[in-house]
Amino acid sequence: MYTIPGHHHISMITKNAQLNNQFYREVLGLRRVKKTVNQDDPSMYHLFYGDLTGSPGTELSFFEMPMVGSTVRGTNAITGIGLLVPTLESLDYWKQRFELFNVEHGDITTYAGREALPFEDPEGLRLILINNQGQNVPEYWAAWEDSIVEEEHRILGMGTIEITVRSMDTMAKTLKEMFGYIEVSRSEQEAIYQSVSGEVLGEILVKQKDGPRERPGKGSIHHLAIRVKNDEELTYWYEAIKARGLNSSGIIDRFYFKSLYFRESNGILFEIATDGPGFTADSSVESLGKELDLPPFLEDRRAEIEAALTPLD
Repeated sequence: MYTIPGHHHISMITKNAQLNNQFYREVLGLRRVKKTVNQDDPSMYHLFYGDLTGSPGTELSFFEMPMVGSTVRGTNAITGIGLLVPTLESLDYWKQRFELFNVEHGDITTYAGREALPFEDPEGLRLILINNQGQNVPEYWAAWEDSIVEEEHRILGMGTIEITVRSMDTMAKTLKEMFGYIEVSRSEQEAIYQSVSGEVLGEILVKQKDGPRERPGKGSIHHLAIRVKNDEELTYWYEAIKARGLNSSGIIDRFYFKSLYFRESNGILFEIATDGPGFTADSSVESLGKELDLPPFLEDRRAEIEAALTPLD
């Protein structure tokens, strides 16, 4: 049986790609590694931020939907994104930086057993910086040396992802019985699961909450993508999902990776995505994120697509 080696990426909704671009590059200091469009609706941007090459586990992605309204928070939704920073001193650095840039933030606290600093982006997306406690990061994560953030405090990659659901038991079955996640802790109201024992890079915090389902809008999280290494593993999980009686999108070639989508019983949308070929499939490392990249099947529509998009830079 294959196992899940961690998060791949996470995708959100933004109402304003220019504001989003400014915040994630100039405040958080991430690299924009791909400027492309939603392959299912090329009229909207799809932006990716991450490390030097947008390595799996570092990617934050955003679909621009200019007509979208505000998120109405509730249950049965992905409700928080953990981002790893090197040390406790890094949390102090970021608290001061958020005050400088008027970023909505809380105080340093404890989250999923680690020191952490909660904050929100300009559209209300809930994020939390988590102390990586000086632990090693995956060898395939490559730091972007041109970040405006000081080297010793830069965001490393994704950590704990928070999911709020009405039924913690059904989510537990999906994570444990189908994907082999390890239940690290559990109480009446929340549980922590890890895809790799002891590693926060594949950690999911599940919270139980009754009430209305969240209504998505700007600053909401669309789906979490978990990582597989190659096409063979993706096919294995496709068959496992079918055997469990769940519907999926089937395997889709996204050019930068292959993936499939499915919803578990609470309605949470998961994607399973391959490591490769990655964002350098059509760009050099040096030029990543600078120009509008389109998958080959959209290239003949470039003029039409570019005309409909508002310039970001």
